Amino acid sequence: MTNASTAPLGEIMTARLTDALSPSHLEVINDSHHHAGHMGDDGTGESHWTVVVESAAFAGLNRVARQRLVNRALADLLATRIHALAIKARVPGE
Repeated sequence: MTNASTAPLGEIMTARLTDALSPSHLEVINDSHHHAGHMGDDGTGESHWTVVVESAAFAGLNRVARQRLVNRALADLLATRIHALAIKARVPGE
């Protein structure tokens, strides 16, 4: 597991989502540069993110349930280090 105190946030998010969802496709995109100086910008350059995740774990789940699985995997980071997270969650083949 990636050390949460020293690793870049994108690496931590990738490890957490991989462990929780075993994705067939995963993109963790740092959007923070688009929000520099805006509300929620903490100056770290790691505050605003998009995740694109494709996983069989989402089969049979609606959009909200899929987002909840992602949020659960990143819960402590959402409470402390992530200001904004856009989620694109799909099953393979969608």
